[in-house]
Amino acid sequence: MRITQEEEEEEEEEEAVKAVKAIKAVKEAADLLDIRVGRILKAWRHEEADSLYVEEVDVGEPHPRLICSGLVNYIPLHLLQDARVVVLANLKPRNMRGVKSSGMLMAASDGSHSNVELLVPPEGSIPGDRIWFGSPHQHQHLPPPASPNQIQKKKMWELVQPHLKTDDSCVAMLLGEHAMRTSAGVVFSTCLKNAVIS
Repeated sequence: MRITQEEEEEEEEEEAVKAVKAIKAVKEAADLLDIRVGRILKAWRHEEADSLYVEEVDVGEPHPRLICSGLVNYIPLHLLQDARVVVLANLKPRNMRGVKSSGMLMAASDGSHSNVELLVPPEGSIPGDRIWFGSPHQHQHLPPPASPNQIQKKKMWELVQPHLKTDDSCVAMLLGEHAMRTSAGVVFSTCLKNAVIS
């Protein structure tokens, strides 16, 4: 049975509607992530895991958070001390070889995953500042962040992460069009262009 041109056009229209809905779902999930500016107060090698650092990170809360990150093979320890970083703060805490990790440092990596750089918040932003995707004034319309349980249950991070990359200017982007930013400016990678963000 041959498909008529009309049926073909209807099918294409349906596909286009699905694609728009999928993009909208990614942006909505991204707006529910609690991404914040952080500053590493102290960092050290994990005693039980060769590939992990443990960082004490100020994210604007009364007490710093402990975060474990698998950066030993990519970033020298001394570069982490006092570094300004980008933290995904509403993931469920995970026990990583005896250390409870409460968040994730966000980084850019090239295709081979041999070069990794931490994302850098803009000058003038302070620990605890919320980071969002979009225009400079869009933060006024952001919903409150989802709870760690919602993030896990609805797999929000898994939905958003494949759509995060740096652009040709090393600016962190969502879906290639929404810049990652604070009220002080855009988030970036120092050198990695068109790199995956995780």
